[in-house]
Amino acid sequence: MVGGGLAATRTVAELREREFDGRIEVLCAEGVAPYDRPPLSKHLLDRPTPTWLRDEIGADLQALADEVHLGTPARGLRVTGTGVEVQAADGSRTADAVVLATGAHAVLPPGWEAALTLHTAADAEVLRTALVPGVRLVIIGAGWIGAEVATVATAAGVDVTVLEATGDPLGAALGPVVGAFTAPWYASAGVHLRRGAHVVEVGSNGVALADGTLTPADVVLAAIGARPTTAWLGSALPQEPDGSLRVDEHHVVLGAPRRVRAVGDVALRRSPRHGWVPGGHWDGALRGPTDLVADLLGAGGPASDPAPYVFSTQLGHELALFGVRHVDDEVLLRGDPAGGDGWSALWFRPGTETVSAILTVDRPRDVGAARRLFTAAGLPRLDRVRARDTSVALRDASR
Repeated sequence: MVGGGLAATRTVAELREREFDGRIEVLCAEGVAPYDRPPLSKHLLDRPTPTWLRDEIGADLQALADEVHLGTPARGLRVTGTGVEVQAADGSRTADAVVLATGAHAVLPPGWEAALTLHTAADAEVLRTALVPGVRLVIIGAGWIGAEVATVATAAGVDVTVLEATGDPLGAALGPVVGAFTAPWYASAGVHLRRGAHVVEVGSNGVALADGTLTPADVVLAAIGARPTTAWLGSALPQEPDGSLRVDEHHVVLGAPRRVRAVGDVALRRSPRHGWVPGGHWDGALRGPTDLVADLLGAGGPASDPAPYVFSTQLGHELALFGVRHVDDEVLLRGDPAGGDGWSALWFRPGTETVSAILTVDRPRDVGAARRLFTAAGLPRLDRVRARDTSVALRDASR
């Protein structure tokens, strides 16, 4: 097992739950026990210690595996005719099978070295220490992490400015139409939002923009996304341009023997419903190991194909996103984003009643319905007229 996060912990737990009594050895780059990552941003200031997975999901990696080597990152992989060999700084290991769950790392472009990132517990500790009342924080990126940190920081008396190059918050996840509806939230929460702000360099005194202006800052957080941590693999396995590993429905790495699996942030999973599903989804790291382990141990059966799911608390709003949005989808709004009763956005495949993704904002009843809609074998089909009508329960708009 290469990795020590949620996907790795759940894989080892699933192996033991299925009564696998073979030897399991774990290599983990971080020098601490497995912890949950979402609280790093959502609870940056009110949870000063990591949320340990042994408490959060009831699985203790160090108790379940035969050996867990914390602070021991993998350095290389060699697939042999009968097994695999994993190289690390303290030597090589051979095994019958390997599961790759090395997660991701925050993106930090050249010239931004003065900026902080937020992806590990150590990152959170550095950022938490720096965010005292009155400090000027500039966050580069109005995505999920940027919005969540802005939320907790401004509530703690930090002067927060968010710079977004694409123009709309959450634009990459929600597209320009829906993402634009979240822009007014920033001013309402006391956060300064600058749209279309292209960063050139991060210095000790602030952030230089392409238009020649300088945004002053005491602390700068780069929150522009993450990339799979797979550079250590070299040419051992085929990789996508972003470093991800394409896997089938049972997390077998495509182009490699079935004894080589990948799960979590590193995996680009083939889905009968959604096409290619990128990693980075907490729910995928939690549930993916079930299909992986069942197939690895020869239990057979179809994969469960979990729908991608993202949840977020930001700027006074509760968001949940299910499914995978396509750039050519047609957006239907359920409720008024300018009103105060919550709303949802539904993405339909062009000219059809097939729904590829659903976003709910402050609509808890739609959350449960959306979750159930994406449990079927195929994508949900909804009557557009009834789906738009907020007096009709979302589940009752099904075709």
